[in-house]
Amino acid sequence: MIFGLFKRKSGNIAIVERQYALLTSAARQPHLYTDLDVPDTVMGRFEMLSAVLILYFRRTRGSARTGQEVAQEIVDAFFEDVDHSIRELGVGDAGVPKKMKKLAGMFYGRLESYAAALEGRDAVSLAAALKRNFYPKGEEGDPAMDGLATYLLSVEERLAAEPEERVETGQLHIPAAGE
Repeated sequence: MIFGLFKRKSGNIAIVERQYALLTSAARQPHLYTDLDVPDTVMGRFEMLSAVLILYFRRTRGSARTGQEVAQEIVDAFFEDVDHSIRELGVGDAGVPKKMKKLAGMFYGRLESYAAALEGRDAVSLAAALKRNFYPKGEEGDPAMDGLATYLLSVEERLAAEPEERVETGQLHIPAAGE
């Protein structure tokens, strides 16, 4: 994790660092890549972290002010992390804003498309949305993403049951894949 990302004037720095580390760790679980068909690529990791963050944001949307503040700071940290990663991949200063705008649009588009399926607890629609995003070329033989959709639905259900104290203290754990 890039601790320099969290240099802001906030009393939530330790909470944000802890929660962001838990979320990124959840998105990097080997089981997601070996058994649930998440492609182990830069974009596959972006997609998986986006999916985990979307579940987190859905959980925190009804949180008290502190939980929502932490969530906003995590959004900021995520995009700072993406910016840093783009630069590490060799995108020059002039190209970063354009790439960031595209990635932000992708993230918020996924937030919308996944939300509709998650609201209705519709595994088929969620799997279709995941397949479109994780495998955008739409080639024959691409994985159906049913396992990932089932996992994400179960994560959302378990996150909903987590106490508010865990949100406010940055201790909201994403259940392990394959449990």
